[in-house]
Amino acid sequence: MRVLKRFTSVFVLLLVVSLLAGSVDSLANSSNGNHYTYTYDCWGVDRESPDAYTVERVISGSDFEQCGNFKDPQGIYCVGNNMYVADTGNNRICHFTYGDDKFVFVKVVDSYQNADGKKVSLKEPQDVFVTTEGQMYIADTGNNKIVHLDADGKLVKEIGRPDDKTYTEEKFLPQKLVVDRAKRIFTQVQNVNKGFLEFDDAGDFTGFVGASEVTYDFFTYLWKMIATKEQRAQMELFVPTEYSNLCLDSEDFIYATISTFDGPVEAAEPIRKLNAKGTDILVRNGYDDPYGDYRYTDHGELKGPSQFNDICCLDNDVYYALDTNKGRIFAYDFQGNMLYAFGGHGYKAGYFMNPSAIEDLGDSLVVVDQKLGTITQFTLTEYGKLINGGLAEYKVGHYDESADIWRQVLRLNGNYDQAYIGIGRALLRKGQYKEAMEYFELKLDGKNYSKAFKLYREQWFEENIGKILLIFAILVLLGFGIGFVRKARKEVEKG
Repeated sequence: MRVLKRFTSVFVLLLVVSLLAGSVDSLANSSNGNHYTYTYDCWGVDRESPDAYTVERVISGSDFEQCGNFKDPQGIYCVGNNMYVADTGNNRICHFTYGDDKFVFVKVVDSYQNADGKKVSLKEPQDVFVTTEGQMYIADTGNNKIVHLDADGKLVKEIGRPDDKTYTEEKFLPQKLVVDRAKRIFTQVQNVNKGFLEFDDAGDFTGFVGASEVTYDFFTYLWKMIATKEQRAQMELFVPTEYSNLCLDSEDFIYATISTFDGPVEAAEPIRKLNAKGTDILVRNGYDDPYGDYRYTDHGELKGPSQFNDICCLDNDVYYALDTNKGRIFAYDFQGNMLYAFGGHGYKAGYFMNPSAIEDLGDSLVVVDQKLGTITQFTLTEYGKLINGGLAEYKVGHYDESADIWRQVLRLNGNYDQAYIGIGRALLRKGQYKEAMEYFELKLDGKNYSKAFKLYREQWFEENIGKILLIFAILVLLGFGIGFVRKARKEVEKG
């Protein structure tokens, strides 16, 4: 009998273990094995989450008969259903179209005729920007200029080294560029730390935009004040940090990244949003500022903080920063809240060896791997669509719809802090301050809780002002009444 009981107990234990193993395996396969998606909670702990994006395909130039392998690609730009790749090592720009769930090779741009009618070949172009009319701007780095071609590939203008005393570099090495609706050209130039160079539509240099503030160690600064001239000459100069990339949002604000900096990454503000004056106006209302991974080590292959080398922005102001150090993509909303991160270093789909550029192509993200010579296309999952939908509805003032979408997100991921905060923000906008406070308190969102509490306090006071005045009047009358009774009592006692 004891043997039978032991056998039964062992059988039940094995059954439970097998069920648990099955559930764990199911959870492990919830991201279809492509990549690991995570976010940070209110305590700064990284939490695994459902995938917001999944790998659709990985393409290379050899997938297209007339294209051939990419070599050292460093830039990409998408407009409409067109994708342009700066194939740096092959000295060309490759044009593709996307439709019916496939990419089609269109043409290669590797040369043009200059004003003298001579053929000029591109040399190590690192970036490309194309307008909705098909006007192409190329950062022709190896030729030390920016090339502007029309939709037919004919030269419009060439922009070389600025003839200005404020530009002190011997060479002009444009690496990244964008063009706004006013046809102003903003370019990041190698070894220039005064900000982005701005050119007008005629190609004339108009100045620098968004110069990064100088950062330095306080004790080093004190030492420089008392050091001799020879000692100061040997010390490192205090110079602003160089930008690494830029993009434009739907309103032509510049989103910029910095990948190298001195001191802690938290103080470097590696993601910035620049207005027309070059002032950083990025909203940073998240648990922490947008700087990638909260924790990192100073040892190992992936030591150090995140280093952003590209950024792209959606119409709903969600922006994606590409971390070249760890091969990851970080997504943030318009308040600076981290939505999720995914990717990593590796050879399997969804991972990268040296990611160099990122762009949005409709509902997809396309990421260039410079070392592998590939382009990975990510498409939104249902989970990712809900997150973007909740943010989009909130931006246009549809607060009920936004809250409903965030509740659907919670059904897929009950640990997702931004869903609670999203519901709280929607309730806050609707004037339901007390309910909003409960959601913000749940996820330790002190900034939004303070806003809700202040408004709730004002609302409560307005709703109860009549009762407050009535109570005050009763207390005053009661005071007078008590005083009158006491006075009358004294007079009776004296009489």
